[in-house]
Amino acid sequence: MATLVEPPDGIRHRGKHYYSMWQTLFEVDTKYVPIKPIGRGAYGIVCSSINRVTNEKVAIKKINNVFENRIDALRTLRELKLLRHIRHENVIALKDVMMPIHRTSFKDVYFVYELMDTDLHQIIKSSQPLSSDHCKYFLFQLLRGLKYLHSANILHRDLKPGNLLINANCDLKYILGWPEPVEVLANS
Repeated sequence: MATLVEPPDGIRHRGKHYYSMWQTLFEVDTKYVPIKPIGRGAYGIVCSSINRVTNEKVAIKKINNVFENRIDALRTLRELKLLRHIRHENVIALKDVMMPIHRTSFKDVYFVYELMDTDLHQIIKSSQPLSSDHCKYFLFQLLRGLKYLHSANILHRDLKPGNLLINANCDLKYILGWPEPVEVLANS
């Protein structure tokens, strides 16, 4: 669970709240209330949250110390640029990007996404049987999303069941992570 904590410098900043999850500090806009961590990877930590303004459930991804490594910073910028322009029902939607109060303290990046219930990996691992119709519907959405990404000259490069999110309606969406534009790959 997310625990509300005091700011690290002891000074409350207007418009920000501080939460601790999995021994990681989240500095989030006051319109978001983190609920619980839902994932951890090389990129950072993802938590589920509620947008108090819209009452919508969202996922917040914190990318730690994004500027320590030039390549990671460029990948994060590329992800942000792509997600701002991509609109497809089978690609996870970027809802918001949270900025720090002061530019001098800008070291972590927070992306806010729509929240999904699970991923295809968890469904495959579970004992829940999948009908032929479920499999066909997942495959249809997977191919439709992939066709859209390729038509936009984007190669995913990390297609796996864990990067395919699914909600209770069986809607499937790609997590882009750090995608590569085709032009970048052609020149390397």
